[in-house]
Parts: sequence; structure tokens; C-alpha cells
Amino acid sequence: MKNIVVLVSGQGSNLQALIDACEQGRIHGKIRAVFSNNANAYGLERARDAGIDAQSVDAKAYPDRNAFDAALAQAIDAYQPDLLVLAGYMRILSSAFVQHYAGRMLNIHPSLLPKYPGLHTHRLALENGDSEHGTSVHFVTEELDGGPVILQAKVPVFAEDDEHDLIDRVQVQEHSIYPMVVDWFVAGRLQMRDNAAWLDNQPLPAQGYAAD
Repeated sequence: MKNIVVLVSGQGSNLQALIDACEQGRIHGKIRAVFSNNANAYGLERARDAGIDAQSVDAKAYPDRNAFDAALAQAIDAYQPDLLVLAGYMRILSSAFVQHYAGRMLNIHPSLLPKYPGLHTHRLALENGDSEHGTSVHFVTEELDGGPVILQAKVPVFAEDDEHDLIDRVQVQEHSIYPMVVDWFVAGRLQMRDNAAWLDNQPLPAQGYAAD
């Protein structure tokens, strides 16, 4: 069974979706550990409640980002991960860290990439009057939120929406598609080749499997 390690910084709702999917047999892998840069992250409690090893690593204990990421990678590698999953992990990753896990690290981002990389995606969608918004699962590369998109889910934006409305609507989709993509990977169906996502030995289009 494939080993999965998850990184979180906050509430861990996507982590919970992954835990539930593993328990229900929708992901044919095992979450071996959860790490956070925030000792108070509720995601760590979710992991412990599920009997999963949960650890925090304090960036303040290291002189710079490279040193922190090296220590984090060493701790992660003790669990021999086949896949590293970012689930609301809010630190920028060093080049060395990304290269170490190249082709086996996934992230979920709350926008229809390449639109709105970075922060405040829901606010931007509202400010720009977008009629649709959504979320994207992608491979992690050194470009922030710029790795190959695997799967997207779209949601409508209504005139009366505020940020909380959009967050709630997008998270419903995130909790559906992230476990699906994780299972594609652990089942050997999904790879990154030549900076592109491939599913079942076919290259995916720029917007991923859900492209129109």
C-alpha cells in the first residue's frame, strides 16, 4: 500500500476529506503522517483523532527557509512517502524541497488556474465580477501554483455572494476532487512527465481532466 504524507497549516478540512476517503476505501493508500508549520493547527488534531502520527516543525528554530525545509524533508522521509500532499500548507517551498519531491507532490488551490495564483482568490473573483470560480488540483513545481493542472471543479458566482459563500461552495468541490486525484496517483494512473500531467498514459490538457 502506498504511503502518503500530508502537510497542513490550518483547519485541515481537505485533510479530513482525505482521511475519510482512506477509511472508506476510496483512496487505496495510507496516510502515514501529517506535518504542520503551526503547532496549533487543527489539522494536527484531526490526524491524531484518526490515529495518524502528527508533528509540528517550528520554522523559527531554523536560520532560513532552506534549513527549515531540509529538516522537514528529513522528518517526512522517515515515513518513506510515495506521495506528499499539500492540504492548506501556507509556506512557500524552497527549490531544493520541490526538486526532492518532484513528480510526487500535489497541491489544491482555490481558483481555476492559471487564474489567481497566490492568496485572496475568492476576493479577487468577486472584485472582478467573475461568473464562475473554482478549485484546481495540480502537481507542485517551483513556479508558485504553476505546476501542471490535473483536475478542476467549477462553481457559479452569484450576485449576492460574499467571500464566505464562495469559500463554502468551493470547499465542497475540493473535498470531492482531491481524494479522487490522490487515488489516481497511488493507483499508478497519474504521473508528471516533461512538466505535464498524464492520466492513464494520456497527456492532460492545460486545464486538466475537467477541461471543457
